[in-house]
Amino acid sequence: MAFYKKHQQKINGKWYPMSVTVGKPVSTDEVADRLSQISTVSRADTYAVLKDIAGVMADYMAQGRTVKLDGVGTFYYTADASKNGVDTEEEVSAAQITGVRVRFIPEARKSGSGRGMVRSLISDDIFWMELPDEAETTKPTEEEEPETPGTV
Repeated sequence: MAFYKKHQQKINGKWYPMSVTVGKPVSTDEVADRLSQISTVSRADTYAVLKDIAGVMADYMAQGRTVKLDGVGTFYYTADASKNGVDTEEEVSAAQITGVRVRFIPEARKSGSGRGMVRSLISDDIFWMELPDEAETTKPTEEEEPETPGTV
């Protein structure tokens, strides 16, 4: 089940459900264990692949390629540029790039009715439950984008 808390936006004073996470993040070990239970691959083999996937993906993206993992989605780089643009096209250079971000687009498929799209990482059986105010939640890590209040 997924959890939400009631959240009041400062901008308009309206209340929205805001998704929250609980407990510690699921570790690579836990994912490897689960994958080995549902496949014929050992935990050690699964763990080794999971540990190496980031480097392999980074190598491909550094070559200017996107990485599409079936059932997961597509990963690609975007460049952050310095705030001061230049006046002409000829002046544009890599020196203006101040950072790189990894972007992710979850894989989508047509719904059973064929009327809309369904993201593969969103369970069809998701059940939302309100988390009491006194319950402790976890904060997203620096790599994660904060979720916009009102989206569930």
